[in-house]
Amino acid sequence: MATSHGASNKIQQRKERRLFAAADDSAMMKQVQATHQPDGREVDVKPIIQIVDEVLIQLIARSIEGHHEKSENEKLEAAAALAEFDMLDSLAFVIHKISCELSCKCSGSGDAHGSTMVLLNYLSSYAWHAKVVLTLASFSVVFGEFWLVSEMSTTENNTLAKSVALLKQLPDIVENSSSLRPQFDAVNKLVKASLDVTMCIVKFKELPSQYISEDTPPMSLASAYIPIAAYWVIRSIVACSSQIAGFIGMRNESMSSATEAWELSSLAHKVTSIYEHLNNQLAQCHQSIEERMQIEAFHNLIRLFETVHIDNMKILRALIYAKDDFPPLIDGTTKARTSLEILRRKHVLLLISDLDLSQEEIMVLDNLYKDARARGEPHYEMVWIPVVDKSSWNEAANQKFEYLQSMMAWYSVRDPLIIEPSVIKYIKEVWNFTKRAIVVALDPQGKLSSPNALHMIWIWGNLAFPFTREKEESMWKQEIWSLELLVDGIDPSVLEWISEGKFICLYGGEDLEWISKFTTTALSVAKAGGFELEMVYVGKSNAKERMQKMIHTFATRKFSYYWPNVTSIWFFWARLESMLYSKLQHGRTVENDQIMSEVMTVLSFDGSDQGWAIFCRGASEMARAKGDTALTSLIEFDKWKENIDKHGLVQALKDYLDQLHTPHHCNRLILPGSTGGIPQKVVCAECGRQMEKYFMYRCCVE
Repeated sequence: MATSHGASNKIQQRKERRLFAAADDSAMMKQVQATHQPDGREVDVKPIIQIVDEVLIQLIARSIEGHHEKSENEKLEAAAALAEFDMLDSLAFVIHKISCELSCKCSGSGDAHGSTMVLLNYLSSYAWHAKVVLTLASFSVVFGEFWLVSEMSTTENNTLAKSVALLKQLPDIVENSSSLRPQFDAVNKLVKASLDVTMCIVKFKELPSQYISEDTPPMSLASAYIPIAAYWVIRSIVACSSQIAGFIGMRNESMSSATEAWELSSLAHKVTSIYEHLNNQLAQCHQSIEERMQIEAFHNLIRLFETVHIDNMKILRALIYAKDDFPPLIDGTTKARTSLEILRRKHVLLLISDLDLSQEEIMVLDNLYKDARARGEPHYEMVWIPVVDKSSWNEAANQKFEYLQSMMAWYSVRDPLIIEPSVIKYIKEVWNFTKRAIVVALDPQGKLSSPNALHMIWIWGNLAFPFTREKEESMWKQEIWSLELLVDGIDPSVLEWISEGKFICLYGGEDLEWISKFTTTALSVAKAGGFELEMVYVGKSNAKERMQKMIHTFATRKFSYYWPNVTSIWFFWARLESMLYSKLQHGRTVENDQIMSEVMTVLSFDGSDQGWAIFCRGASEMARAKGDTALTSLIEFDKWKENIDKHGLVQALKDYLDQLHTPHHCNRLILPGSTGGIPQKVVCAECGRQMEKYFMYRCCVE
């Protein structure tokens, strides 16, 4: 018997090599496809695959370790799978018949490809995923019976198992463990690889058909490949069954079978490659499904905002977190986890930013938020929604998020990763969020009050509540171009000077030589003219680190009064930019709006490399000039001082500045990217001509 078995093995090995090399031949795959004639019957493979997984993983563990004690969780999962296995009656015969085929026709002398085709023909009525699951289930019976008899035959009192093992001439696995190791290792690897591919094929079947079509990639590519994968899974099970069948009659035989182990290992390598390819296609399908689901969620969000609601909960749940498994917010005051219910029927401001939100922005918002509550009328709540890249999220990003979160007195999202991609898409495409922070205002019913109320907040603070377009228009109707509008909310001292009727000079820039000359000359002119002059340095925009150094220089050299913190300087320029974009949103132009024209002039001053100055008295008397012109007008004070009595100090200076104007000038206006849009027309602050439009991208890392 031993000689016959060895000869048949060699014949089988030669056949395996030939068939293995040609198995992907298109003619053979046509043969495989020809066996597939599904009749529409549905098989719930989930409980079957759970039991198969339980059996095979247990047996693999035993062959490696000699035993395997299940954990309580594993026992519960196995019990649950058995409890769900209601279709045993209808499938028992199928599983039994395939088991017999595997036991009887795979004894080592058969044709592996032929045996595989027999099984495929028998399973022709089933879908591809059912074919592989039923084949694996049948193999589990064969493999399980082999191990049960083998193990129980070593028990002293189990004479029945010993008798069966003796009749089958099964080897003593314990005694021959070292010599059997190559075969068991090879079988285990191939079984595990086959199980992985089977699980993958089942997962394709479970994909939601409403989000992916079998007719289009990537699903169509996967569907074309699944028959190939199924063939090799069944072929692998046939090979493993052949190896198990080969153990019969080996009680007294030599255990040397390195060639058989090599054949199985080669097959395992191929099946593993199939799994990797199939799993990659599955990942592409999941990505495609996710994209379609997010597109659907995006359009649902659009429809949700077009619908009238009794409160804001549907909107907030769609934007922040729809499930009820944990509170999605952190209360900035108590640092406690909070549900969305705290926001029901309240005005809600959504602060939307990335993790580069500046401390200055947080500090100003913090003052406004706390001021609203100090007045005893918390008209609104605020929630920070950070927009982050999930693919690059790491511990450093998490620490930065937690640091920013710790600075906020308002609510924030507990975890940035809970914000759905469809929401991020909506925020970027509908609310036009790019890089700069925005504040989206929602009313108590969740209706959009403003896609970006930050401009109103910077200009008027809580006075702009409820942050609607109508409120913004109302606020602008009450404003005129004045020093009070420029510095309101930043420095009470300047407001006092205005009320006292003092001559005030706001100036900026970074040229220390010009600043020294200008301040010295201005104070000398004030002394010579006999009027009281107050000067305040307002710095330069987008230059945080340089402004910190300038503040230190001013503290040492005492040029004039200055704002001793970077936040005030930042806020001054942020308000000017907000004024510009607010006007743009309302369709105003430099031709029909004085405030817009003056704001753009100051911003163009800031865009130049030299200093600048604005001279004021009272609420609305103002004269302005760039650095050299402003300094020249003061140096030549004697030429226009006689006009002060007739026209007033500011008007006399303004008239002289007009005389100093020359046609040769070069002004530039640098506007940060914002949701307000870029103005189509910008006129020169010097001559009123329309300026040429360029695009300038600026990164100022200091």
